[in-house]
Amino acid sequence: MNACRGPRTPCRLRSVMPGWGYARGVEGPLTDAFGRVHRALRVSVTDRCNLRCRYCMPAEGMAWLPGDRVLRDAEVVRLVGLLARMGVREVRVTGGEPLLRPGIAPLVGRMAALPGVREVSMTSNGVLLDRHVDDLVAAGLARVNVSVDSLDPERFAAITRRRDLDRVLAGLRACERHPSLRPVKVNAVCLRGLSEPDVLPLAALARERPYVVRFVEVMPLDAPREWTRDLVLGGEEVRAIVAARWPLLPLPADRPSATATRWAFADGAGELEFVSSVTEPFCAACDRLRLTADGQLRTCLFADQEADLRGALRRGEPLEPVVRQAVWGKPAGHAIGVAADPAPMRPMSRIGG
Repeated sequence: MNACRGPRTPCRLRSVMPGWGYARGVEGPLTDAFGRVHRALRVSVTDRCNLRCRYCMPAEGMAWLPGDRVLRDAEVVRLVGLLARMGVREVRVTGGEPLLRPGIAPLVGRMAALPGVREVSMTSNGVLLDRHVDDLVAAGLARVNVSVDSLDPERFAAITRRRDLDRVLAGLRACERHPSLRPVKVNAVCLRGLSEPDVLPLAALARERPYVVRFVEVMPLDAPREWTRDLVLGGEEVRAIVAARWPLLPLPADRPSATATRWAFADGAGELEFVSSVTEPFCAACDRLRLTADGQLRTCLFADQEADLRGALRRGEPLEPVVRQAVWGKPAGHAIGVAADPAPMRPMSRIGG
């Protein structure tokens, strides 16, 4: 595979003409021009959110998608089913905040029941999780990631622009009632100059509770486009802060396409993960696709092109050729560190986490 020199070396974009090398009617796995086989799908079910995290959304004035542009439940299920028949095995439900979608538990259940789907998981900010988690697990939810950037109420409010930390922690405790969800994963986005005091308290959470804490480098996905490289608190730096207090040992990746490196506390007290998309890109092994809330298929967070599956679906046009052509044209890697402005045309809340 020639997409990159290795799974964690920086990737440079290679131009691929849409459809180049793609033969209509071809069957088999969803493979791109660099040999990557795609088995994971992130499905955004809404662009709406009840937080206003500074690395994602503006404080005010966010325009939401009109209702007629958002995929209906039956359309979501049909598109996920199509991609499952084409080799997708893991589905992650995202937003915005997915728990704002009416009828989210039945929708999860319909996706979990699709032939070929092995697992449905969810990424949530946790604010509404305590009232929904029982129904979600009953419907077939297998795993959950909860975003918690700080355990300090003031810093949490500074980052999210809301005072909902207690509700998020209640959501985490509600997840503990369900052994099938363990380990619950906690996502913490790290911002230089703000997050350093939170590193050790969050790491301690992984030692004390049945959680895997994941430290995530901030990426240029904010709606105000205020991201700069200076905001990135790198995974290696965060790991050094933790290791100075509690020695860490590396663990093998749980699969070749894993986005995170795994580390265990040397005393066996728990586990951490580091998602270092900026400083240690993992593009060469990427097997992920994204379906936005308005039915656009994206092959990369930072792609500048989308395939309009909603339009094709509503017009009654064949969908598989559109999917295969889009996947074949997936770039070698993202443009962080390469392009002057690496931000995609849409912010994260419009793409799906």
